[in-house]
Amino acid sequence: MQFLAYILVYPLLWIISILPFRLLYALSDGFYVLVYYIIGYRKKVVLDNLKLALPGKSKKEILAIRKGFYHHLCDMMFEAIKSITISEAEMQKRYIFTNLDEIHQLEKEQRSIILFMGHYASWEWIFILQTHIKHKGYAVYKRLSNKYFDALVKRIRAKYNSYLITTKDTFPTLIKAKKNNELTLNGFVFDQSPKLKKAIHWQYFMGKEVPVHVGAEVLAKRLDMVTLFLKVKKVKRGYYEATFTDIIRDCQNYPDFKLTDLYLNRVEEQIHEAPEYYFWTHKRWKHKGKKPL
Repeated sequence: MQFLAYILVYPLLWIISILPFRLLYALSDGFYVLVYYIIGYRKKVVLDNLKLALPGKSKKEILAIRKGFYHHLCDMMFEAIKSITISEAEMQKRYIFTNLDEIHQLEKEQRSIILFMGHYASWEWIFILQTHIKHKGYAVYKRLSNKYFDALVKRIRAKYNSYLITTKDTFPTLIKAKKNNELTLNGFVFDQSPKLKKAIHWQYFMGKEVPVHVGAEVLAKRLDMVTLFLKVKKVKRGYYEATFTDIIRDCQNYPDFKLTDLYLNRVEEQIHEAPEYYFWTHKRWKHKGKKPL
């Protein structure tokens, strides 16, 4: 059944991916009407999250942000499909890095990197970074249930020397890379909610105390990696600008979880700047108020 689903759906995805952006975003607009007005996908979850995270906003403002988010969500879905056939040159034009010299300096220093990102603006096109640098790229992800679509996503990333690894495989993979003296850049979209039974650190996020993933910081300290945050800005539809900030070379000298808290604060700052570009459909605050005494 998985293969049948793949061979039925993939040709449609490929056809969509070769469309010019003008038509791609016209499809996205139509899909927005379906998702927002007809299906109503997670509208209550998004509304509850917005009210909880942005209590100072009026009802009118909250509803406007919600609509803006769904427009952006649909755009991101179609941009992900576009990744199947988009050219390297086109993606480089649309996803700009403002200070690549920072990474080039770390190349000279032979330092591997832990890259912190939030679910903000665009994390689908981040892998184009690999065309600018010498580091081998790894990104931690959750394996798709359909093995054929999972393999497709991996192939798309691998075009640019970027590889997807599961949480389970992360530590062994990076240990091996370090033993082989490989320079690696390892991306973590770290702001989702961990399982409550595995939570070892809690921090205030958008005013509410929640459990926080700390695996990226732990890895950075154990493997002596540089940590940094990638701040992504949506310039306009289909165009993004990314900047490396808070570059820390001596993370072992920081108290436990201090770095995670710092980078989580950076995600907060992005949300306050333009909240419609945050990924509001996930239940980020589902464990608020559940911290063990």
